[in-house]
Amino acid sequence: MKRIMFVCHGNICRSPMAEFIFKRIVKEAGKEDEYVICSSATSTEEIWQGVGNPVYPPAKRELLKHGITCDGKRAVQLKTEDYQNYDIFICMDSANVRNATRILNGDRDGKVKKLLSFAGRDGDVSDPWYTDRFDIAYQDIASGCEGLFKALTDKRQQ
Repeated sequence: MKRIMFVCHGNICRSPMAEFIFKRIVKEAGKEDEYVICSSATSTEEIWQGVGNPVYPPAKRELLKHGITCDGKRAVQLKTEDYQNYDIFICMDSANVRNATRILNGDRDGKVKKLLSFAGRDGDVSDPWYTDRFDIAYQDIASGCEGLFKALTDKRQQ
């Protein structure tokens, strides 16, 4: 069982988009029983009195354009103890890597990665919260998720 945590700042845009895009990729490959896939935030900005906000409506609409639903998803914060419970933490940008590493008390096992590294790029997934370009974020995230799935699948076949 491979346990994957997607991470962004607030867990209402990019990381839930990645979570549900990756879930679809895994489902279409018939590998659902081989993965646990979640997402979380490095901040508490979208969590109020222990209850997280739902996926941001424009992110939800972008997923729906591609036939993906994210109903019921609410923001949660990354916790120190998650490090022992997940195999890999896939961050959307460099700030997420820095903040996730701080929350997780370091990255002694090299589990924290940037999503676009799996798409053969070193960049960050731009934050559509500021750009309102959920279509571009979707394309970047989908490309990274496809690369991640290929990397995990290739590794299992070795």
